[in-house]
Amino acid sequence: MGPFAKHTSVMPSKKDSPRFRPAHLLALPLLAFAGLAWSAPSRAATHFDDEAREIEALAEQMMARARIPGMAMAIVADGEVVSLRGYGVVDSKLQEPVTPDTSFRVASLSKAFAGTLSAMLVREGAMDWDSPIVNQLPTFTLRDGQAAQQITVRQVLSHQVGLAYNTYDRDLEANEPYPLLAAKLAEAPLTCSPGECYAYQNIAFSLVGDMVFATTGDFYAAQVEKRIFQPLGMYGATFGRSGLEASPSWARPHVRSGGTWVPVRPKETYYRIPPAAGVNASARDMAQWLIGQMGHRPDVLPDELLEEIRTPQVETPGEIRGSGWRRDRLREAHYALGWRIYDYAGHTLVYHAGAVQGYRAITGFVPDRDIGVVILWNSESAMPSALFPSTIDRALGLPAHDWMAPPARRRR
Repeated sequence: MGPFAKHTSVMPSKKDSPRFRPAHLLALPLLAFAGLAWSAPSRAATHFDDEAREIEALAEQMMARARIPGMAMAIVADGEVVSLRGYGVVDSKLQEPVTPDTSFRVASLSKAFAGTLSAMLVREGAMDWDSPIVNQLPTFTLRDGQAAQQITVRQVLSHQVGLAYNTYDRDLEANEPYPLLAAKLAEAPLTCSPGECYAYQNIAFSLVGDMVFATTGDFYAAQVEKRIFQPLGMYGATFGRSGLEASPSWARPHVRSGGTWVPVRPKETYYRIPPAAGVNASARDMAQWLIGQMGHRPDVLPDELLEEIRTPQVETPGEIRGSGWRRDRLREAHYALGWRIYDYAGHTLVYHAGAVQGYRAITGFVPDRDIGVVILWNSESAMPSALFPSTIDRALGLPAHDWMAPPARRRR
């Protein structure tokens, strides 16, 4: 339970800033977000089998080239798993192989679970996207008390609370407890009014966990396990360091030391904010998550809920100026409710990446092609990320790029 969890009466909701109101964003050209119409897939899973084998071969080449400890990857198409593989080892000292059931930290991929759980509670009437969170968290405040009265769940989940980027992340990394950091938000400088700008958060984002406790009387992690993990068949998914280390097979984090990858114990710090970065899962678990998020488990995740959490809320142009495939492929970028929404060469891409010490993770899918991929690895190498655009390019029939090569050497 966080420092603000408490039931109170409901106050009238405030209007969102017109500048970033979802209805305004949905008026953007249809090309950029065509996938949000949920058109029928243009190719069946069997049509992607050959491409999946090519990606598996590319993954093996990448492992040899990058010399990283371990990785797991899943590809899903048309509601089916077409590739599920482990590569390398869970620990460079033990040589135990990574399997599809090896658990990894998924870091900020956790944020989509927070958006999904929130949508479930909104559909039940337990929460409201646009009512101020102070209705349930009456002690919450910001340096601007009036601004604090306007913060909504929608703004928390789309990083529009008005704080500077990654407020108090360094304090969390220095082992300051989340409840104290959440209370310290009252002292943090604001860069804009709520709803007027985007700045990625972990501490403020995790206020949604306090909201879940206030509205359900249950801990955030327990609600995710009961409402998402178990119904979707994510039987190996857990929360926290103890959950990871209790897994039958789990990938140790690795850091560079003396020119080699050295295993270390997982850090506890970001586990203290479960909505932002608390989930552990295997490639098999994440394949089921993708199948659900791609609309093939309406018994758990109805289409209306999925559309809600993928609706663009705020522009994030900095994502387009990133390196490699982002610069070459992305035309527009937005944040929704726990998901990033990109225009990838004219197709909607629903995406998120995550990083904590010794782990990296990427997942995303193209709704109008019904193709998705998740990649998890236990080192801080950037090279496995090249497998993601390689998969998406094949799904879209785009010209092949060697995304693992330095920019000047990429083949077009």
